[in-house]
Amino acid sequence: MTDIWVVLIKIVLALVWFFVLTLYLTWAERKESAVIQDRVGANRARILGMTVIGLFQPIADAIKMFFKEDFVPAFSRKALHTIAPFVSFFFVAITISAVPFGDDIRIGGKAISLQVFDANVGLLFVLAMLSLAIYGILISGWASNNRFALLGGMRGAAQLISYEVALGLSLVGLIMVFPSLRMSELVRAQGALLFGFLPKWGVFLQPLGFLVFFFAALAETKRVPFDMPEGESEIIGFFTEYGGLKWGLFMFTDFMEILIISTLLTSLYFGGWQVPWLGANGFSFPWGGAWHLAPWLVTVFQVAAFNVKVFFFCWLQILIRWTYPRFRYDQVMDLGWKLLVPLSLLNIVGTAVLLSL
Repeated sequence: MTDIWVVLIKIVLALVWFFVLTLYLTWAERKESAVIQDRVGANRARILGMTVIGLFQPIADAIKMFFKEDFVPAFSRKALHTIAPFVSFFFVAITISAVPFGDDIRIGGKAISLQVFDANVGLLFVLAMLSLAIYGILISGWASNNRFALLGGMRGAAQLISYEVALGLSLVGLIMVFPSLRMSELVRAQGALLFGFLPKWGVFLQPLGFLVFFFAALAETKRVPFDMPEGESEIIGFFTEYGGLKWGLFMFTDFMEILIISTLLTSLYFGGWQVPWLGANGFSFPWGGAWHLAPWLVTVFQVAAFNVKVFFFCWLQILIRWTYPRFRYDQVMDLGWKLLVPLSLLNIVGTAVLLSL
């Protein structure tokens, strides 16, 4: 019974962290784009007369979405039209269960992992769930019974197929170096040191794989410069016939994907919760000396490091979205098939050669 309560508490904490941070990513994007465009940004929503640099804006947006009219076109396939945004939302939301937030902690002599679901194939689980989210986009485009929405859905499917190949292949080299598909083991394997001082993070062992994964993951989020399924300037988005809460779910799912990609980049290539030179008893510096810490303080450092890395990659993705112009559709396909896939194959061959030597 105790184990069930532990799992339930971990599920609640993980979802609260995931949804609250996703909600405030909408605020971060509006503020970051405002800074880039020399604007003030969202700052009107207030509680008790306080605006606090617009921090209440996401709450106001959520309230508006909940009470906005739910319009379903008469010519649409109503059941599928309704279920589509929930399909995308569910498959992206469930991926947070495989993300390790920190090392195991001991409470009452019992080891508890800071991870909801530590599966042997956790990495494959995350990739599979992210792939299934495309069904929501396909269903929404087809169920809308609108040729422009259908075109957006088809573009989304083509783009996902193109970049899923490069995304998967880019991880083969990483798995060759750290032979495991368990997310927690991949993070722990990066806790060693190279040359006595350099953290054994994936980005140092697989720099080419990291670049391929990063660009392929950006395409998976379907945002500028890879916003072919939405195509705001072309008015062909797969959610053309959506409004209210269901449109909000599609947008919320986009920001959830930003956060999931950031957690994957952090866990796979930047040591996850690992802090350079921090062990179970504190810091041991390569130049000599140590800083002993209590176990609870070590956990705080690790969880904080994980969050800082995730925040950085969220900021970076938003920066790219508001800095670079969008590609043409043929350029998106060429980048995936003619550049990223060959580079990922080259990375696999190079890694195999280096490991054999």
